[in-house]
Amino acid sequence: MARVTLRKVVKRYDETLAVRGIDLDILDKEFVVLVGPSGCGKSTTLRMIAGLEDITDGEIIIDGETVNDVPPKDRDIAMVFQNYALYPHMTVYENMSFGLRLRRAPKEEIRTRVQDAAAILGIGELLERKPKQLSGGQRQRVAMGRAIVRDPKVFLFDEPLSNLDAKLRVQMRTEIKRVHQKVRTTTIYVTHDQIEAMTLADRVVVMNGGVIEQVGTPDELYHAPATRFVAEFIGSPAMNLVPCHLVETSSGLGLHLDDNLVLPVPADRIRRYQPYAGKSLLFGLRPEYMVERRVHTGPHQFDFEVLLEVIEPMGMDTFVHFLVNGMDVCARVNASAGARAGQRFTLCADLDHLHLIEHDSGKVL
Repeated sequence: MARVTLRKVVKRYDETLAVRGIDLDILDKEFVVLVGPSGCGKSTTLRMIAGLEDITDGEIIIDGETVNDVPPKDRDIAMVFQNYALYPHMTVYENMSFGLRLRRAPKEEIRTRVQDAAAILGIGELLERKPKQLSGGQRQRVAMGRAIVRDPKVFLFDEPLSNLDAKLRVQMRTEIKRVHQKVRTTTIYVTHDQIEAMTLADRVVVMNGGVIEQVGTPDELYHAPATRFVAEFIGSPAMNLVPCHLVETSSGLGLHLDDNLVLPVPADRIRRYQPYAGKSLLFGLRPEYMVERRVHTGPHQFDFEVLLEVIEPMGMDTFVHFLVNGMDVCARVNASAGARAGQRFTLCADLDHLHLIEHDSGKVL
């Protein structure tokens, strides 16, 4: 097991900066997910930790040792790739034991490790099959088993579920989390899927344009995003963002969204937002904090009426869309609330969960 530390790590390809001096501490036995859009630098960062990419500047430390110049095979890491990378002519047992056989481990030790890993992954009955006889999910389990038998200091996962269908991805997410709970090895996982990141991680690292936007638990990123990018990227559907003016009112401060809608700022936030009075900002609120009118259970719930444009039934819930100052806004209401497109409908906003964001800096106030 090992702690992984990145200090001012830079990766440059000719004139292009792929990773821009990032700092990151990953604790022993922690499951950390790097998430972000294509081209944000997450896979490059993972490959630098693995030693598959040279770093341009900075320092990578694994288990207290600087590994900048250490070859991949000597870093004691195991990597699971998107394309499984199994040898087609070998059985499952031979694929899983290959690394140990290269190291000339004793046969009995190899047998024990492979059988133990196969038991953890539920593939004990597949050991004599070849990859072409396996489903996509089974092949991914074999790739994970090959990593587990090595008992490395660090597991690295590079978008391992991207090739699976939606149902199997959900199933394999559960399997990966279950394996981590049994095999408590430091794990770094890369994905572009924020749902994958939120469901798997102890902590999530949100990357954008080669920099780290925010590091935190899934709960912290969801409820307390630090930047506009994180606020929009985390959550499905995405957070609603609407331009507003922060105005003085008789009762304190209000958020002027359009001529028909001014939302009151909760009393406990007035001091925090007072320096921004009179400024143009972005108002943010997630769809699940705008619901059909109910008996109020909190002091900062505010009813308002809208004209519904689009209805999206989702089973237990229904997403409803309406316009505020020309911007599409989504709310999440109960399927039995009777929402209909083209009708006026009363919603209730829970303003304890509002966010205000500066236009220029993208900083959440």
